[in-house]
Amino acid sequence: MKELKELSKYLKKKITGKTLYAIPSHWLISNYSGKLSMKDGRYFVDPYEYFAAVIDSILENDKGLDYSKSLAQINGESDASWLRKAKMYGALPRATVAYNHKGFGAFEPEDIFGYKESGTFLKMIGLLPYLKELGINVLYMLPISKMSDVFKKGEVGSPYAVKNPVELDESYADPLLEGIKLEEQFKALVQAAHMLGIRVVLDFIPRTAARDSDLIKTHPDWFYWIKIEEVANYKPPHIPELPFKIPDPEDLEIIYSSEEVKQHLKKFTLSPDKLDPEKWEKVKKMEGDILSNIAKEFGIITPPGFSDWVNDPQPTWDDVTFFRLYLDHPEASQKYVSKDQPPYVLFDVIKSSKFPGKKPNKRLWEYIANIVPTYQKKFGIDGARIDMGHALPSELQDMIISAAKAIDPAFGFIAEELEMKNDKKAKSEGYECILGNSWYASARPSEFYKFIEEIVPNLEVPYIASCETPDTPRVVARENGNKLKYLAPALLYLSPNSIPYINSGQEIEEIQPMNLGLDNTIYGKTVLPPDDQFYGKLAFFDYYAMHWDKASKDMYNYLRWLLGLREEIEKVMDGVFRYVYLSYQDGTTANYSYWKGDIGAIVLGNLNLVHEKYVEVFLKETVGRDIKAKDVRLITRFGKRKLGFELGNTIPVNLQPGEFAVILVNWKD
Repeated sequence: MKELKELSKYLKKKITGKTLYAIPSHWLISNYSGKLSMKDGRYFVDPYEYFAAVIDSILENDKGLDYSKSLAQINGESDASWLRKAKMYGALPRATVAYNHKGFGAFEPEDIFGYKESGTFLKMIGLLPYLKELGINVLYMLPISKMSDVFKKGEVGSPYAVKNPVELDESYADPLLEGIKLEEQFKALVQAAHMLGIRVVLDFIPRTAARDSDLIKTHPDWFYWIKIEEVANYKPPHIPELPFKIPDPEDLEIIYSSEEVKQHLKKFTLSPDKLDPEKWEKVKKMEGDILSNIAKEFGIITPPGFSDWVNDPQPTWDDVTFFRLYLDHPEASQKYVSKDQPPYVLFDVIKSSKFPGKKPNKRLWEYIANIVPTYQKKFGIDGARIDMGHALPSELQDMIISAAKAIDPAFGFIAEELEMKNDKKAKSEGYECILGNSWYASARPSEFYKFIEEIVPNLEVPYIASCETPDTPRVVARENGNKLKYLAPALLYLSPNSIPYINSGQEIEEIQPMNLGLDNTIYGKTVLPPDDQFYGKLAFFDYYAMHWDKASKDMYNYLRWLLGLREEIEKVMDGVFRYVYLSYQDGTTANYSYWKGDIGAIVLGNLNLVHEKYVEVFLKETVGRDIKAKDVRLITRFGKRKLGFELGNTIPVNLQPGEFAVILVNWKD
């Protein structure tokens, strides 16, 4: 807690009284009593005075606890069941709290006044009251570790090109806090979140590293290497005899007999320390970038990553490379390669969960397993998403999860499982929830019905209920987005086994995706008007600021109301789940209900985005027994009303195209 208090003291000493720092109206805390001016619709504050006031407002929630620990440790929780009541906000801090603070001209990462216009940890602290008011209790952040700017795909490095997994990226330091260490700034962010009852979950990347990783200097044998002349034409081999798929053991003979694969294997070489130990000792002491020095002196370089799917159309991942998890080739593939074949990357090697070797790279495994505990011990984080966990050897995955749970049994793990059918697998591996693919289903009404009715009620772990993610198109930019932006989150957030998720920018109807990774095309980055500064920019690879000044608070208020409704309905969500018996069903009326005795919540959604629908709910058949409906209230996004007429067993409901309704039966205020 001392870090947060120290920030407040430091900022107060620097107050100038000059209102030169612009902030979006959305960020302004209520009852702000500091100096404030307005120009061209923007608020201007003294940044020192403003952030000190935000921190002081957060410190009002201080109960004298040790907020440098996880909330589970503070609360004495023994498991990660808190995830079942999570309301999650996903942030890429660099873009989430980016803003043109000088208030004129174009956005700049750092401007003429020395203000950091790209996101910082201090500005994330400034956003916490906004998130708390929204109803958020979990802040999930994309990777914040030290990132690489080598082989970058845009103006700035990707957060997933991790140069050093146990160091924070210096770009998140705020010049307003000059002299205060970056680690102290992040500690203050976690403490502030905990003080507001918000848990902090981070993204970790154990399968890949930046191609110029800091670890190369001390452990070149933890990486794969190719001859530098092979870089220009390096790509995953095409296997025409196979479809687009993750390989099975029976596919290996076909793969390794391919001429393209044979040529691919010839591109690899030993690590520099093995090629010439004497020269390596000199090179690692040289000034400058280690990868550049290796390329110059040895003529070799780390190769780009690529997908573990055979015949995946996506290009190579030029800014990352794979860790060498085994000291030998995959056991199932060894008979297909010569004994003197240098370590190589291929579909089976990447998918080491399915094709392990016999000799684990133990020192690397121990290093990887200690990454999450490092953040737990230093910062008291609450949970983690493991990127590409599906490709890790099961023993390494166990090590990662066990090491974190040994420190905090209630530490939460999110599996990067996009297929809903992998819920049982994720649970058996020690994960508490899965990402899932609700963002895909909710954009396709015919699939959305099956998703809501058949899949989510039967999950063994909860899923992240998202209608958009950092990797997908924005929901508002989808076909019929003007209806889906309301319908999709309602049906998802209130569904069984759901963890409501708001993607940064969703609440202000941002239309530009952050990345084109899932369910998108190259044209997905051209949704902004051509004269917009950020036309064609992607927040994963370019400096990007959300369009705060053009945003109303309508969607923010809607999502806040929706999360509040979810909070209310949670009173019966652990009761009996029942499908809703309707007067007729044509596969376009999503329906589910929850009951505790005669108290129930019925959720309906019209997945027909063109035509309105009239249905009648039969109560007795829905609950499975006789029930007296003494008090029935109908809730839509337009308001709540009591149904005052004689209902009997039937509740009539009229749903506009793409609309939903919640019916509360015998609800107690």
